[in-house]
Amino acid sequence: MTTRVTVWTERRQDQTDAAVRAVYPEGIDSAIADGLREAGLEVRTANLDEPEQGLGDEVLAATDVLTWWGHVAHADVDDAVVDRVQKRVLDGMGLIVLHSGHHSKIFRRLMGTSGDLKWREAGERERIWVIDRAHRISAGLGDSFVLEHEEMYGEPFDVPAPDRLVLVSWFTGGEVFRSGCCYLRGRGRIFYFRPGHETHPTYFDANVRRVIANAVHWAAEPAGAPIFVANQPALEPPARD
Repeated sequence: MTTRVTVWTERRQDQTDAAVRAVYPEGIDSAIADGLREAGLEVRTANLDEPEQGLGDEVLAATDVLTWWGHVAHADVDDAVVDRVQKRVLDGMGLIVLHSGHHSKIFRRLMGTSGDLKWREAGERERIWVIDRAHRISAGLGDSFVLEHEEMYGEPFDVPAPDRLVLVSWFTGGEVFRSGCCYLRGRGRIFYFRPGHETHPTYFDANVRRVIANAVHWAAEPAGAPIFVANQPALEPPARD
């Protein structure tokens, strides 16, 4: 069965900021979705301005993996939406958090940390190193790949130690950053992927698209069997005197 992906973004800066519209005239969500469709995935987009902010129960029930890009409107996401997404992740839905989504309500809740980091908007060169070649997310990548212009993110990055660290970034300013982090929460697989500043054409890059598609395939598989809560009878007969 084809993996069903919902690409969620705020749809704020790509409507109001001319510099962003010049790079993503059809929206950041469209660029991400097109890359996933090229990989043969079934994709829909959703955003803040839709009913239930695009993430009602019916949408989430029909979503195997949710990708999340947000930047200036984290606070506008309703807590009820965060509750619904968290429940689906714990039940086995995959979640791919992109770039400044590190400060989204859902990522910080699932991590239990602030998601804080250092940053610099200088359009500098980023080299992304593949340090876990055995992981499925690394499939088809070389030893590293380069984005000529990106925003810098730097350590310390206030997240739990990843279950698997797949990618590490180096910037011309000298910083390094854990840019491809895998987590498991409940039955749901989570991948945080760093690149994606809104004024750079990152989501058209073939390697970036490959990483996101690989991450979707990895995250689409719930971990373990469903957990059923019930009053459990004893498996062994009670001891007799």
